[in-house]
Amino acid sequence: MIIKNVGLETVCGVTSKLPQSKYPEVAFAGKSNVGKSSLINALVNRKALARTSSQPGKTQTINYYNINDAIYFVDLPGYGYARANQEVKAGWGRMVENYLHGSKQLKRVFLLIDIRHAPSENDRLMYEWICKMGFVPVLIATKLDKIKRSQLQKQLKLIREGLQVKEGTILIPFSSETKQGREEVYQILDSILEENI
Repeated sequence: MIIKNVGLETVCGVTSKLPQSKYPEVAFAGKSNVGKSSLINALVNRKALARTSSQPGKTQTINYYNINDAIYFVDLPGYGYARANQEVKAGWGRMVENYLHGSKQLKRVFLLIDIRHAPSENDRLMYEWICKMGFVPVLIATKLDKIKRSQLQKQLKLIREGLQVKEGTILIPFSSETKQGREEVYQILDSILEENI
């Protein structure tokens, strides 16, 4: 996949109506601070298209990035941010549910899990929820550069077992620093684009 042009096109808050897009969409879900913005920036070769922050909970809207006038990257609000109050958390949950339920163009959901830790209860709930909505998420194990190579298989096993993943689930170790894993994500995106020609 060669990315020629990219831009933030639509931002949806809790009360916004979802846009009716004419291009296929892929969604990125994950808990706050798992590296969603860094992943999107790495995929599109931009340093600051998606705003990264050391403060978790920065993405509180659904952000649609138009890629090559061919596909949308949809950045969903991060979940599990401990310091957000219950009302805010409930709002995020509704937004994500509305999106997963209401998007006519959603083709694939990427669920990001921090490779350094076992999946959290929120990760498990999100995984089950995405499956219940009829999608088998592609799992992306982020922050690959933060572990030793010798730990890789052990950590991937921890994720698979922690989520009790379905047979055939794709799990891609990814580093936004080294870009390892990017080609595998591009291949999935290319196959989605081919299906929609």
